[in-house]
Amino acid sequence: MIKLKKLQKGDRIAILSPSFGAPGVWPHVYELGLERLKNIFELEPVEFKTTRMINASTEERARDLIKAFKDPKIKGVISSIGGNDQVTYIKKLPIKSFVNNPKPFFGFSDNTHFANFLWQQGIPSYYGGGLFTQLAMQGEMDEYTIEHLKYAFFEHGEKEIISSPKYNDIGLNWDNKKTLKQHRIYEKNDNFFWNGKKSAEGITWGGCLESIDDMLRNNTKLPTLKEFENIILMTETSEEIPTSDYVFRVYRALGELGILARIKGLIVGRPKAWEFDKTATQNEKSLYRKEQRNAILKVVRMYNSTIPVVQNLDFGHTDPQISMPYGNKVRIDISSQKVFATF
Repeated sequence: MIKLKKLQKGDRIAILSPSFGAPGVWPHVYELGLERLKNIFELEPVEFKTTRMINASTEERARDLIKAFKDPKIKGVISSIGGNDQVTYIKKLPIKSFVNNPKPFFGFSDNTHFANFLWQQGIPSYYGGGLFTQLAMQGEMDEYTIEHLKYAFFEHGEKEIISSPKYNDIGLNWDNKKTLKQHRIYEKNDNFFWNGKKSAEGITWGGCLESIDDMLRNNTKLPTLKEFENIILMTETSEEIPTSDYVFRVYRALGELGILARIKGLIVGRPKAWEFDKTATQNEKSLYRKEQRNAILKVVRMYNSTIPVVQNLDFGHTDPQISMPYGNKVRIDISSQKVFATF
C-alpha cells in the first residue's frame, strides 16, 4: 500500500454521492454536514455535478469520481452516504485515473465496493466518516467520532482503539428539520468481545458484510488467497439488520473460498440492531447482537482455530464511529487485550 498525504487545514475536499444522492432529498442535513466540515475541521467542501442528483446514472457518478481524483486541487473525497448499487459500476472504473492520483477517500456501507477497488490498486482509504451519518449527526457531532476523524484527516501513526462507553443505533427522522437540533438517546456500550489464542497484525480489508456478499455473488475481484495471508478481516452489518443465519452463510462462503483459513485476524463492528422498519427493545437488540457474535465465532472456528477475533468495535452503522483505516496496519494484542490501528 502506498502512503497517502495527510490533509491540511484549508484543503479542498470533494463531497460526492457514489451511491445514493441523499443531498437532493434532505438538503438541510447536507448543509449541516458541510457546515461541520468547515467549522470543526477547517476543510473546504467542493460539490460536484451529481452530489445532489437523486437519480444520477452510474456513468455520471463514475465521471465525478474520476474528476475528483484527477483534480490536483482536491486533496480528499468524502461520500455523502451509502446505497446499494456500486457493485454494478465500480469495477468498470479506469484504473490509471486513481493510481496516478491517489488521495484519501472516506465512506462506508455501499462504499465498500469503492474501498475494495482502491485497495486493489494499492491505495488505502478510511472506512467511515460519512457526511450525512457522522458529520451531520443531530444535535452535535460525537466527540469520539471527531477525535478519530481528526486522526484520519491530519495525523500519522499508530493509535490504540478504545471502546466507546456509550453508543446509539436509533435514528431520528431526517424528514423533520427540527430533529437536526435534537440529540439521540445513547445506551451503555458493551466492551470488546475477545476470542483467540494468539496475537496478530496485518493490513485491513473488508467492510459491510452485505456488500461483501454482493462481491461474492457478482464475481468482483477480491484480494488473492496469498494476499489474505497478510490481512486482518474487518466486517460489520448494515441497517438491513440481517439475521444471524444470513451472517453465518456469508462467513461460511468466505470459509469455503479458503479466506478464513488464511487471514491473520478478524475485527467486527458493533451491529446495528434498530431501524425505522425494524424497531426493537433494548433486550431484543442485545439478543440480536449476541446471536450475531455467536454465529460469526462458530463459523470462523470451523475454518480457523487460532486467529484472534475481536467483536463490538466502534466502526460501521452505529455511533460514535471510528473511521477505520482500510488497507493500513491493525495490530491485535491478545495478552493485553488491546487493538491498535495505523492511521
